[in-house]
Amino acid sequence: MKIFENISYYLGVYRRFIGRRLYIVFVLTAVAAMTEAFGITLLLPLIEAADAGDGGIEEGTATVRVLYAVLGTFGIADSVVGILIFIGVVFIGKGLLKFAEGAYNSYLRAALMEEIKGKMFNTYREMDYSYYSSHNTGHFINIINGQIYNFIRSFETFTRFLSTIIMTLLYLAFAFLLTWNFALMALAAGIVLLFLFRYLNRYVQVLSRKSASETSTLNKFLVQTLQSFKYLTSTNQMRHLRGGVMGSIRKLAGYMFRQGMASSFTQSIREPVSVIFLLLVIIIQVAVFDSPIAPIFVALVLFHRAMQHTIGIQEDWQKTMEKIGSLEMVVEEFDKAGRNKEKSGSREIAPLSKGIRLENVHFRYDDKSGDVLKGIDLEIPVNKTIAFVGESGAGKSTLIDLMTLLLRPYQGKVRIDGIAGDEIELRSWRSQIGYVSQETVVFDDTIANNITLWKGDYQRDERVRQNVQQAAAAAYANKFIEKLPDGYQTVVGDRGIRLSGGQCQRLFIARELYKKPNLLILDEATSALDTESESYIQRSIEALKGSMTVVIIAHRLSTIKNADYIYLLDEGRVIESGTYESLTLDGQTQFSKMIEMQSL
Repeated sequence: MKIFENISYYLGVYRRFIGRRLYIVFVLTAVAAMTEAFGITLLLPLIEAADAGDGGIEEGTATVRVLYAVLGTFGIADSVVGILIFIGVVFIGKGLLKFAEGAYNSYLRAALMEEIKGKMFNTYREMDYSYYSSHNTGHFINIINGQIYNFIRSFETFTRFLSTIIMTLLYLAFAFLLTWNFALMALAAGIVLLFLFRYLNRYVQVLSRKSASETSTLNKFLVQTLQSFKYLTSTNQMRHLRGGVMGSIRKLAGYMFRQGMASSFTQSIREPVSVIFLLLVIIIQVAVFDSPIAPIFVALVLFHRAMQHTIGIQEDWQKTMEKIGSLEMVVEEFDKAGRNKEKSGSREIAPLSKGIRLENVHFRYDDKSGDVLKGIDLEIPVNKTIAFVGESGAGKSTLIDLMTLLLRPYQGKVRIDGIAGDEIELRSWRSQIGYVSQETVVFDDTIANNITLWKGDYQRDERVRQNVQQAAAAAYANKFIEKLPDGYQTVVGDRGIRLSGGQCQRLFIARELYKKPNLLILDEATSALDTESESYIQRSIEALKGSMTVVIIAHRLSTIKNADYIYLLDEGRVIESGTYESLTLDGQTQFSKMIEMQSL
């Protein structure tokens, strides 16, 4: 049956993250349920002991004889007070076991959250650039926060679902020992009841999947809207995005309402259905089979528990189905991101000593768009400043992504100090790279932590403080930092919102200089800045000449004219290369024409 396949699958998913520890919960549940059921069955000898009056107890069934034997071991078989105290002790033990079960279940949920969020973060950390670029930020946030939260909620309801099944079966088993025909009838009634609910469960499962998918869509709208808040508000275009956001919210509200209706229906019929089924079974037992009332009375208590838990099984399964779309989405994301894990070589690379070479490199993002780079041959010697120039779409940024090994050519080789890129252990290479892009990367933290990226304590470590200040000075950022209210301890806000564009960019450069890279990449680092900010950054670049390898992508001539070598790209090819002087010597070259256009 489908439900058993689902139970087995979901159990396997949870075990994948927390292992066999999962089964301890069910052992504790079983022991607690057996303790409670045993305590309830002790009502039978209690009733008979009270009815006997003079202490003479009827022999009764085999089950009753076993109970009396247990009570006789403690010398209380004929004592109503003794039996009552014993029942109280049993239920105290049951309470302690339920506490242990609940506490351990809480521990497992916390362990599951730590395990699954940690694994998802590491999975995202190791995904390749192509997978990252094919998804929006809202998708990743939705998975690692919203969907994993619901995943853990599904674990909570799923373990309760299985625990409830265990308790129900144990209650029925004890009742079966007292009056087997009564037990069979109640068990049949419970199975019929669960069978009738299966269509409702499928409906809730479909709603869960739709809700998980729509949450990802809503997160996409929200992240993009908030990231562009300043622009959208300044130009009164926020309302144009309102339709998509509100449409997504309405869908989620609809799914939530329908799930709530299904849950309310299950809860509302729990008590009435349980009582009606039990009354019918009792009437049949007394009127048709003429069964004795005492065993039926005790069995009734057990069956009432069992029937309540039978409805509870349905309720817990239904709640699991409400969150199961999140489980499926998380598992699918693990599989997809795992298949798109970035491939790293095993050869650790020493500090850059010779340079970077691209040999007949061809690259395309997909088969439909064709080649972005076509037969690129170029060399970047160590400790030289190299500039790439060209119109937008010429392939400059793609070249940079190939050098950092974010992208791999489908033809040709990228070599670092003569070692092929696919052989290099990626961390050993990327730890040598500093990267400053046009889009500044600034975190909502202090100036100092933005420079160190939380490596070291600026306030307590004198060496860290000196290195931070030296990096800031080298980036011509120290003066504006010192004028801030809290200096290096000033919090800059989300994406550096409390700083100007030029200040953010200089802070960005300070971070990369603090790292002391062997290769510094400046990807349009000054294109959006004012003249004063650009001059500061230009001075920083000039000061680095000869001390490290610098690769510059730029449009402005002021940024590239002092480069040791320039490559001019057009439509994915290197069409000219040389020093600034050699390229401008012939006024008929493309580079000269570009300079002429900029001077107009």
